[in-house]
Amino acid sequence: MSSGGAPGQHRMSIQHLLAVVPVSDIAVSRKWYASLFGRTEDNNPMPTLIEWQVLPGAWVQVFHDEDRAGSGLLNLAVDDLEAHRAALRERGLDPGEIADADKGVRLSALADPDGNAITLIGGFRVDY
Repeated sequence: MSSGGAPGQHRMSIQHLLAVVPVSDIAVSRKWYASLFGRTEDNNPMPTLIEWQVLPGAWVQVFHDEDRAGSGLLNLAVDDLEAHRAALRERGLDPGEIADADKGVRLSALADPDGNAITLIGGFRVDY
């Protein structure tokens, strides 16, 4: 990864990445995302926000925002696409068929109750 920036400039030091998914109903979304992640949320900092920590320093925030609900895109790179699809089906979700993308990457899409697009990615790597 490139350090970027001009010599002598201070770079932004990012400590956490927060991916925000806008939803119309927190209660409905809490249940759906608990099924997606296979566990209840890790944090509920305010009535309109619930959070799952998916990696150290990486969070998915589900946020009540009726105006933007359904416009979100969330990509999750997983270690075993077939196993994750099977687990989601066991938890009552409906992941789509696996589509071959390019360079060995495979995708399976599903939508939350508002229509936000969630894509599971198999075969993801940093360098292609």
